[in-house]
Amino acid sequence: MRALVAGEVGEPNDVLRLESRPVPAPEAGQALIRVRATPIHASDLHVLRGRYGFAPEFPTVGGHMECVGRIEALGPDTGGLRIGERVVAVAVPAVPGPRVSGTWQEYLVADAHRLLPVPDRLSDSSACQLAVNPLTALLLLARELDVQPGEWLLQTAAGSTVGRLVIQLARHLGVPTINVVRRRAAVEEIKALGGDEVVCTEDEDLVRRVSEIAGLAGVRKAVDCVAGETGAQVSRALAPGGEVVVYGALSTHRQTDPAALAIPLSARSLIYETKVVRGFWLNRWFGTAAPADALTALAEVRTLVADGVLTIPEGRPFPVERFAEAVAFAEAPAHGAKPLFVFDDDRGDDRGDGRGEDNGWSRKASGH
Repeated sequence: MRALVAGEVGEPNDVLRLESRPVPAPEAGQALIRVRATPIHASDLHVLRGRYGFAPEFPTVGGHMECVGRIEALGPDTGGLRIGERVVAVAVPAVPGPRVSGTWQEYLVADAHRLLPVPDRLSDSSACQLAVNPLTALLLLARELDVQPGEWLLQTAAGSTVGRLVIQLARHLGVPTINVVRRRAAVEEIKALGGDEVVCTEDEDLVRRVSEIAGLAGVRKAVDCVAGETGAQVSRALAPGGEVVVYGALSTHRQTDPAALAIPLSARSLIYETKVVRGFWLNRWFGTAAPADALTALAEVRTLVADGVLTIPEGRPFPVERFAEAVAFAEAPAHGAKPLFVFDDDRGDDRGDGRGEDNGWSRKASGH
């Protein structure tokens, strides 16, 4: 089988190599998955750079998040699944927890409790992005903050993948949102998506605008994916007793300056206004959640996506042989569509554009 392997820590296109490896065999409680599509997340690239919250053993197969495929074989005593079933494999390593296999390979062995059956009406593109960003949005709103209908939610990075999903889910739950963006050009787009209010930090003061929007009651719940000074402003904008959950740090992207890796909080605000700032990391959630609870949450996400409540934009497929192009696309500013590695039976087209429209891969859920 083909596998995209990093031999050591480093820049992805310097350390990744396409290798031929034996197809693994599933053990008790496991299944062998033939992978159809798997995304390239920014966190996948940070893992290879040694800049993420966990470090795999090198050499390692890349892709430590999610994929979609069909079950090719079942190990002994593996119940509840059947050969030929289409599943999402959740490859997010639990922290603490055992190692899991990377998804950037043609065949993958996964524990049965890490597999979620998905209906054929979901495209490969949607299904292979089901278990990370939509799940994060659901957990932030429903579990971490338990935001109630009619209660303001403040969020940064509203134009990000998770930010857009938060807007959709909040609208479904009856939760009004105040959405922070960096560029004035993004304001109308966020409003069209369903964002109730938009604050543009390019020409507006975040703290003052939140106060004007929310009035005397203020905002008590927020999610932040930027950190740095923006994260600090979110904390200052909260009403007394407010809480912000930090789940990302876009302001620190590719940064090594210690000052850029900090959120400069006000001690007086934390003490006298009893505000709370805490983190959320999906890997650690998987490390503490019971397997049955994790599958329940994933099944809820599956329903939300299948019913059209949450919309996952179609990704851009790349045959794995063109991994250098795919990584460059993932790193390009405002690249839009999520790049996806695809493993087609015909090993992809050879047209060189990376789109693969003619093979109908995103519609071809059967994999045959």
